[in-house]
Amino acid sequence: MSSMVIKPMLITPQYIKMGKVVQIRNNARIEGVSCYNDVSFTPVIVIGENVSIEQNCHITCADRIEIGRDTAIAANVSITDINHPYDDIAVPIERQNITVEPVHIGEGCKIYNNVVILQGVKIGKHVTIGANSVVTKSVPDYCVAVGSPAYIVKRYNFESHKWERTDKQGNFIKR
Repeated sequence: MSSMVIKPMLITPQYIKMGKVVQIRNNARIEGVSCYNDVSFTPVIVIGENVSIEQNCHITCADRIEIGRDTAIAANVSITDINHPYDDIAVPIERQNITVEPVHIGEGCKIYNNVVILQGVKIGKHVTIGANSVVTKSVPDYCVAVGSPAYIVKRYNFESHKWERTDKQGNFIKR
């Protein structure tokens, strides 16, 4: 099976490195931003092998966004390494310079519908992000995170070989 991109809304292929067997569904906006307010950037969007990106996904990158192999991204997900500061109240927000910080999504992850992943976030290997979550900070390997802002609710316990409930910091809850 080869990679396929179905009716994208906007794609900047010159900034995308795509593995084999990638599927990108309708109305995707996968955009590298090379200039904003006369500041130059060198965006790199890396999509690993066997990644699926469902409809209406919005990925905006001015630095680097990596999506690990075997990851599934559901509909209406937004991923960005860009922040629009609002420090100077005399300048409209869209005219202020952006800040950028890379985003990394590990291999074997599942990102459910309507998730927002913000700049500087690192999502580990085999992580599930629940629907409608806003990920503002990094999530370690083998976790389930939900909410706005997202927090850890389960983690795989390699001693018991089971998924177990945790507190918001990812510490196992003792019964």
